[in-house]
Amino acid sequence: MKNIPKETAEKLVRSLSWETTDLLPFLPYLLQDFWELGSDPDLMVNVIKKYIIISGATRILDLACGKGAVAVKVAQKLQARVKGIDLVPEFIEYGMKKAKEFGVEGLCEFVIDDINEAVKTEKDYDCVIFGAAGVDILGGPMEALSKLKATVKQGGYILIEEGYIPNDGRRENIRYNSDNYFPLHYWLDLFDSARLELVESASGHSEGSLDSETGLAAITARANELIEKYPDKKELFEGYVRNQENEYADLDDSLATVTWVLKKL
Repeated sequence: MKNIPKETAEKLVRSLSWETTDLLPFLPYLLQDFWELGSDPDLMVNVIKKYIIISGATRILDLACGKGAVAVKVAQKLQARVKGIDLVPEFIEYGMKKAKEFGVEGLCEFVIDDINEAVKTEKDYDCVIFGAAGVDILGGPMEALSKLKATVKQGGYILIEEGYIPNDGRRENIRYNSDNYFPLHYWLDLFDSARLELVESASGHSEGSLDSETGLAAITARANELIEKYPDKKELFEGYVRNQENEYADLDDSLATVTWVLKKL
């Protein structure tokens, strides 16, 4: 993962419960037990099927696609063309492998790129997916909405999976990255300002094929393997596990998660 702009690298590690770019080279190893990194592919498939008439001309963009679970399953179940973009080469390679395994390599395109650069040229999609990657990667809530909106055609859809602070919740109850979360009313005001129609709030959040308990256990096991191999980096890996534990706890106890279905007016 060379030649990643410093600002982009810092945003990436924060979105993945890290605090230092020193962990970037170990990302593929730590997350090797996961295919679905964040969004629930079935939920995304159902939402797209509900609002978009799929044809040979339908184009779907998956930004920060991770290992391609959403892109591959959307292509497989809807027979739609999907382009996935992510900064991590190992993730893109894995997505290509899974596309071939599911027989949709002709429908899926995977590209290694900084999504902040990709949004400048990726245009006229029927739908863009931004699933559980964290809007901070795109510069914050309003900037993220603007960048996502620019990738879809008039009447196109934006699917954003995001955590927010419930009306009865408090920011101080959030254990990790509390500044990255906002109340629901804040988001609703932003949608109005961005001229995006909220057509549905689809419930559901997935931490991948592993639930929070087994997912944390898998990450902890991989971190311990790295500690054994790189004992001088023990504090680094243990810090990541603590942050991941806190993030899982936030999702279970303090945050509401949703996939917002937004229509470009």
